[in-house]
Amino acid sequence: MSQSTGQRWHNWGRTVSCAPSRVESPSDARQVAQIVTEARESGNTVKPVGAGHSFTSIAATDDIRLSLSNLRGLSGVDTDRKQVTLYAGTHLHEIPGLLAPHGLAMANLGDIDRQTISGAISTGTHGTGLGFGGIATQIVGATIVTGTGEIRTVTAGDGELRAVALGLGALGVLVEVTVQCVDAFCLRAEERPKHADEAFSTFLDEVAAQDHYEFYWFPHTSQTLTKTNTRLPAGTPADGPGKIRRYIDDELLSNHMFRVLCEAGSKAPRLVKPINQLTSRALSARTFTDISTGVFTSERNVRFGESEFAIPLEAVPDALRDLRNMIDHKGFRVSFPIEVRAAGADDLLLSTASGRNSGYIAVHRYHRDDPADSAAYFAGFEAIMVGYGGRPHWGKLHTRDAAYFAEAYPGFTEFLAVRDRYDPDRVFANPYLRKVLGA
Repeated sequence: MSQSTGQRWHNWGRTVSCAPSRVESPSDARQVAQIVTEARESGNTVKPVGAGHSFTSIAATDDIRLSLSNLRGLSGVDTDRKQVTLYAGTHLHEIPGLLAPHGLAMANLGDIDRQTISGAISTGTHGTGLGFGGIATQIVGATIVTGTGEIRTVTAGDGELRAVALGLGALGVLVEVTVQCVDAFCLRAEERPKHADEAFSTFLDEVAAQDHYEFYWFPHTSQTLTKTNTRLPAGTPADGPGKIRRYIDDELLSNHMFRVLCEAGSKAPRLVKPINQLTSRALSARTFTDISTGVFTSERNVRFGESEFAIPLEAVPDALRDLRNMIDHKGFRVSFPIEVRAAGADDLLLSTASGRNSGYIAVHRYHRDDPADSAAYFAGFEAIMVGYGGRPHWGKLHTRDAAYFAEAYPGFTEFLAVRDRYDPDRVFANPYLRKVLGA
């Protein structure tokens, strides 16, 4: 177990910073339990931190920060059940290489893979596809160190897994998680421009018909870019643009050039609208086939702040029209496209899709945009989403509190009861958790 003096920590999006008193890097569950026990006895708090990809302060602490960098890799494999147990600090981008020798893959992923598996599930990270839930729904077991220092194993037969699999870091420190995998597979990706009005009105039909469907709407334009991913057997030959062409499209254009355009828009907001209109006219169709992770995930190197809400699926078209009207009426200049996805209902207590098929709308602002203007934009977006019974992504910007969540989540009270059992002294509390869960 290594220890270091805390230095100021910043999350990836530069929306949060903190100065932990010290940083601990345990290598096993016993060491985690020792740190937690000592913190409890001395009245300190402990906060595990993954890759820092949350935009909220869910992982922030000025007390003891727990790095999971020594808890990475594969702990066990059950090929008959297609289940793997991973150490909690394993990054999502490391998992494909661990699963490939066993012919397995994760059933669904989001479009960013820099997070740790524990951070991703604890904040409700998700991809798209009505037949699939968020990443936390793939968890069938976990080893967790509770606030009393107990090392506890929770399995699929234990009702408390509905809390532990998506626990916000409020229940304990995840040490290992067991993931229900599927046979390795490929995806055929079809990207197509579509008029915004058509994309809005056909969204419900598309998500019902496709394995994985999403689209990006470019504000100040009538254009969207749709993406349909169709699942194919492993071994399907790769086709479409080669690696060099995809590097040009996905890295040089989507990251480097986009950064230049965002920078220009942040310095001269009047340029945002013509830039978006020019960019949207350059959208073109493409189709390619690759292994699942080669299609699901993409590089995101342009820093931004993000807010995302889950609303009842059927409300998505109207909410998008409201959002468009709000942007036009208030005169915002938004360089980032708006992302629209869907996920199937699940039974996790604090999942944004708990008990209902959900549509997800995500808005972003470049990290160097005017802070006051960005804050006003996020506030206007949140007001619309709240009007549709929206549930904010736990790791993305929002202002909701425990009173709101008590109404938004049928399982909220049950989760609080699990928290009382797992962390009665609030060893894992921080200001964010006190706000969203209460004392």
